[in-house]
Amino acid sequence: MFDIKEHLKTLPAQPGVYLMKDKYENIIYVGKAISLKNRVRQYFQSSKNHTSKVRSMVSNIVSFEYIITDSELEALILECNLIKRYKPKYNVLLRDDKTYPYIKVTVQEDYPRIMKVRKVLKDKAKYFGPYTNVTAVNDTLEVIRDVYPIRSCNIDIDRAIENKMRPCLNYHIKKCSGPCTGNVSKEEYMEMVDEILYCLSGKEEKLIDILTGKMNVSAEQYNYEDAAMYRDRIRSLEELVQKQKIVSAGSDINQDVIAMARAHDEACVQVFFIRNGKIVGREHYILQGVLGSQRSAILGSFVKQFYMSQEYIPKELIIEDEIEDGEIVEEWLTDKKGQKVSVRVPQKGEKKNLVEMVRKNAIEYLEKFSDTNSRVYQKSMGALEELKKLLDLEKLPNRIESFDISNIQGVDSIGTMVVYTGGKKDKKEYRRYKIKTVEGPDDYSSMAEIVERRLKYGSLPDLMLLDGGKGQVSAVKRILDTYGLDIPLWGMYKDDYHRTKGLVNAKAEIELDKTSNLYRFVAGIQEEVHHYAISYHRSLRDKKMTKSVLDDIKGIGSKRKKSLLSHFQGVDAIKSASLEQLIEVEGMNKGSATAVYEFFHKIK
Repeated sequence: MFDIKEHLKTLPAQPGVYLMKDKYENIIYVGKAISLKNRVRQYFQSSKNHTSKVRSMVSNIVSFEYIITDSELEALILECNLIKRYKPKYNVLLRDDKTYPYIKVTVQEDYPRIMKVRKVLKDKAKYFGPYTNVTAVNDTLEVIRDVYPIRSCNIDIDRAIENKMRPCLNYHIKKCSGPCTGNVSKEEYMEMVDEILYCLSGKEEKLIDILTGKMNVSAEQYNYEDAAMYRDRIRSLEELVQKQKIVSAGSDINQDVIAMARAHDEACVQVFFIRNGKIVGREHYILQGVLGSQRSAILGSFVKQFYMSQEYIPKELIIEDEIEDGEIVEEWLTDKKGQKVSVRVPQKGEKKNLVEMVRKNAIEYLEKFSDTNSRVYQKSMGALEELKKLLDLEKLPNRIESFDISNIQGVDSIGTMVVYTGGKKDKKEYRRYKIKTVEGPDDYSSMAEIVERRLKYGSLPDLMLLDGGKGQVSAVKRILDTYGLDIPLWGMYKDDYHRTKGLVNAKAEIELDKTSNLYRFVAGIQEEVHHYAISYHRSLRDKKMTKSVLDDIKGIGSKRKKSLLSHFQGVDAIKSASLEQLIEVEGMNKGSATAVYEFFHKIK
């Protein structure tokens, strides 16, 4: 047994990461420390200065582990990775796995291309972004490709010229200047690429001035075709510029501006992405588990989790408040980017006004988020809170496992388990079982078997719900007692019309209000596990029916088997079919039809 007091004495005074665990060996919190010895001990000393969240966490800690690192910076990186991996209950969690697009210009090639990508590689290409608005990226690329006829293929240009390869359709419709034909020099082609780079660098206005000068010169020389081409390019670029809001005229610094609003156990962090003085996108992020946490800790958690997964780091982060571990975060971001990154909290001036604008957006979104998601919340987490209160559970049933048995006339008994995590279906955790030890239609023993098999792997649930009444509950309760487990266990029983009626165990029977969210939640679980069991049983039955007959016929594969069953609507009809009727089936020939006919008529 893990003795916390004894293990506290062995903690080293070195930097590292610690992992707190509950009685089920679940990791419920991950933290980092300059000194593991000092930091971990603080949790188990006087709790008068602890927040309610920390007190709740400590009450659930049964054991802990730690990992020593060489520096606080290494500890920070490891902490971020472990939080992302385990998603501990008591950490502030960023619910976001978005990857943003970039615009890539392959300047390392003789005839560069432009494209949308999701990853930044160390390939000497130039990348612009990230862009949070995919539509804006597509619009930008469309404008550039309309204005500049550069190639989109990846063929070897020199080889194409040498082999006199025929140009593609893009060349004929004037979407590509055709470097593969040898009709455009590298200098001419690179002039277009330079203008594209100028545009993507946020210098569209200067580019427009240059193009205007070229247009005027062409007009003065009576070269009206070139003048019209420049005019069209200018118009397209002007439309592109109008879509971007200038927030810092003349600035070449790339910045992310970050502000936050919070309500109850959620926070909304809003980020404005500024590139070369223009807002190229904005995005909101929802953080959960913030109740009892300080603003500095919430913002710090966001910055660490967000930039851990980002390909691009700007030169400057402008944040509304100081963040936890600010100096070490700045060092980490600088190390990741490979050049100095500044984390600033503005007190006045233009940047302060910018932060205020971002904060107002965060407040507005959080209000809308709360309004539009209140019904969703009531159907999931709200229902869990009602369930906790109704069943007098010690904690919120975050993981619910529900079990059902299915058989038809006592044949081929199977069992299924569905899982709800945080009040929502967690389909990757669903399991199906073939009954191995029970003969005949014995639902009680079958239910006991699959629950016992389930208990041998993985973390345990906070609540078990069985599709059945007291008989099923009693059978499973004996299994739990055998293993010394005290998992809340209830049966979901139905009325005379086979509709969900309530919950039952050995001590109580609770009829649910059919108009309540809780009733719809429990009825949904019962319907889900029942449907999953029936669908599994049906798939096994169908597979067994077809496999026992048609799979034994030489020359009949899955396609012909499907065609035969579809055509004759069953094996009995196939058995009585004539050779001529078998040949008429789609995909059959004389040889395969003869094999089927002889198989069922035992002709050698």
